[in-house]
Amino acid sequence: GKIDRLVVGDDHVRIIDYKTNRPPPHRLDQVPPAYIAQLALYRALLGPIFEGKEVGAALLFTEAPCLIEIPAHAMDASLGM
Repeated sequence: GKIDRLVVGDDHVRIIDYKTNRPPPHRLDQVPPAYIAQLALYRALLGPIFEGKEVGAALLFTEAPCLIEIPAHAMDASLGM
């Protein structure tokens, strides 16, 4: 996979991944687990690169448009942390 959009601020980094699901989910509990795991892996890889910055992630479903922030605890759980 590849990161669709990476936003780097002074104290944070945001990963945005675009998805084209039809119909798109509108809540976190409707997001396919594989998508959360994908973002969790990106986050795990970027953490050491952007040490000291909070690394967060969101999915942008282009059909709606609908942006769903993925909480850190959901990404950690997907990796069994």
